[in-house]
Amino acid sequence: MLQSFARYFEFEKLGTNWRTEILAGVTTFVTMAYIVLVNPAILADAGVPLPAVTAATCLSAAFGSILMGVVARYPLALAPGMGLNAYFAYTVCIKMHVPWQTALGAVFISGVVFLLLTGVGIRQMILRAIPHELYAAVAGGIGLFIAFIGFQRAGLVVRDPATLVGLGNIRSPTAYLSLLGLVVMTALEVKKVRGSILIGVLTITGLAWAMGTVHWTPTPGGMAALTQTAFKLDIRGALNKGLLEIIFVFFFVDLFDNLGTLVAVTKRAGLLAPDHTIPRLNRILFADATATVVGSLTGTSTVTSYVESTAGVAAGGRSGVTAIVTGLLFLGAIGFAPFIGIVPTAATAPALILVGSLMAATITEIPWADPLVAVPAFLTLVTIPLTYSIANGLGFGIIAWALLHLLTGRIRRQDWLLYILAALFLARFIYMGNG
Repeated sequence: MLQSFARYFEFEKLGTNWRTEILAGVTTFVTMAYIVLVNPAILADAGVPLPAVTAATCLSAAFGSILMGVVARYPLALAPGMGLNAYFAYTVCIKMHVPWQTALGAVFISGVVFLLLTGVGIRQMILRAIPHELYAAVAGGIGLFIAFIGFQRAGLVVRDPATLVGLGNIRSPTAYLSLLGLVVMTALEVKKVRGSILIGVLTITGLAWAMGTVHWTPTPGGMAALTQTAFKLDIRGALNKGLLEIIFVFFFVDLFDNLGTLVAVTKRAGLLAPDHTIPRLNRILFADATATVVGSLTGTSTVTSYVESTAGVAAGGRSGVTAIVTGLLFLGAIGFAPFIGIVPTAATAPALILVGSLMAATITEIPWADPLVAVPAFLTLVTIPLTYSIANGLGFGIIAWALLHLLTGRIRRQDWLLYILAALFLARFIYMGNG
């Protein structure tokens, strides 16, 4: 049976094995397990019952990741998206006074729209319309983005009222343990040790507990709590004319955040085809859209692909088994949610910094001597981390690419969809500016 599974997941073709895939799945889970604590805390501010949304977070992440692994066979883990959950809670529910049940209805509708667009091939057309040079910029930008997140979690980068950001306190336990973790992980990576990131995470976790620097508070959870949110969504209320813009935002941001993450992970794993296309793209998009629909039914915000999947890829994950292992661990987390916090941020922060540095290698594929390509690529590269949004970075890049090609007379008839995307992004930025 194991041999049959190995053939289905193409272990031989991908140069991987069970041990590597399992370690990679555990690595991905460890680096994104924070979502089990963070997502419920955010949605609870909107009135969603905390124990229920904790279970919904775990269940939707498990379903999405396992579906991605089985159907699409990619090492891509899914969970309720950061940013979208904050929009759900603080903008839609709190600022606009929309009940969380109605907001869940909007998430459900956006997921159904995803499925329909995937079925007729529009999402696939959008992905193909993006120039492959911007793929490299997106991957590099996401590398800087997750490294920046890692620096923040480590306490190495902090807010500064004068310069926006500044250097944190290097002498704090979280900061110096994170730096030590980065050294350990990098040294193991240089020596080609399998599971180097996971070994580093476990090492720093042990040190942090031994030093007494971990302050862990159990959180509520359990499958029984799901009755408070499961199938409580208000679809009819979400179809109200005034809420169409909310559905559009859920749809638009998730579409491009997901596409950006998808490009970054497949590129880092070496899974892009020679013509820069992504094999089994339909299955990937189907899994993502279905996970969002299921997430809304269980009681959580939009489910999307996670950039932390690159940590599992860096650990050697190449097949869907990586995502399945991550999903199974999320499933187990429903019962063990109170114990998720035992891994400190000092252990996961260096993993994000290391993976981010490895992803930055893609920028060497950009022809920097050609301003027609270099400027859109640079804007994509820097605005992803600086605006804390993959969608914003991709938007700046696509608009710049379209304008420069238009102004220099390099416009081509086959690029019509790219110009439509540029116009949509421009309209979105103008709308946000007026908001």
